[in-house]
Amino acid sequence: MNRSVTADDLRILIDKYVAEYHRKSGERKIWRKPLLATAKADDRFDILPRIAAENHLLPRELLPSAKSAVVFFIPFVKKLAVENNEGDMPCRNWGLAYESTNRLINRVCECIRHHLEDHGNRAELTPATHNFDPVKLVSRWSHKHLGYIAGLGRFGVNAQFITSSGCAGRLGSLVTDAALGDGSLIREKELCLYKNGQKCLMCVERCPVGAVSDSGIDRKLCWERLKSNSLHMEKLIRPGNAIEVCGKCQVLVPCSLEAPEKK
Repeated sequence: MNRSVTADDLRILIDKYVAEYHRKSGERKIWRKPLLATAKADDRFDILPRIAAENHLLPRELLPSAKSAVVFFIPFVKKLAVENNEGDMPCRNWGLAYESTNRLINRVCECIRHHLEDHGNRAELTPATHNFDPVKLVSRWSHKHLGYIAGLGRFGVNAQFITSSGCAGRLGSLVTDAALGDGSLIREKELCLYKNGQKCLMCVERCPVGAVSDSGIDRKLCWERLKSNSLHMEKLIRPGNAIEVCGKCQVLVPCSLEAPEKK
């Protein structure tokens, strides 16, 4: 009989996979050690249609036998964040990192699924991106909101997802019928300095179009900027490769590469 899979097993699995990925794939080494949290697929997730999107899927809708949600974060290296700090437009490598990290996330999800299946479990995946509604400006499967419920991190003023390794990086998730239990990494109610009553708002200052304010983010204004940036990225990378990225509010702010300490 196979031994039950644990959250720690999955952490070891993806840690090794991400560490070796650049060598096996030929991609640039732009990632730090990944983080992974798990949560029981219980009624806590029923709040998703209210806090994320009206048509947000629930874990049991993705997999009727779901017992756990798995959410992971792959943080970028400091060098990439520093490079994207210059000017109002995203740098070429930030756009390339978006593409390569999406590929990595999808492969990490497949790696986890195969591991679970080898132990007699099922898993269902969603892509790292392309589940975004460009009209309502919300996702039917929000990795960030799942990560919040699972205790992987907390939201900043800029709607970015702050983890113990910062917010400069990308998220992935899946559901499984393996009973992994609750494996929260964050206990604090908030990680954002401003939400903790301190003076910061550097992400507000960093936004080139004023889409971020102390009350949150103007999604429409942010989305218009991302679409505009895609034309810029097409020129930097290759024709027909329109990548909607920015990242200015994620880089060289106190929560870029770690969870800022309360003072």
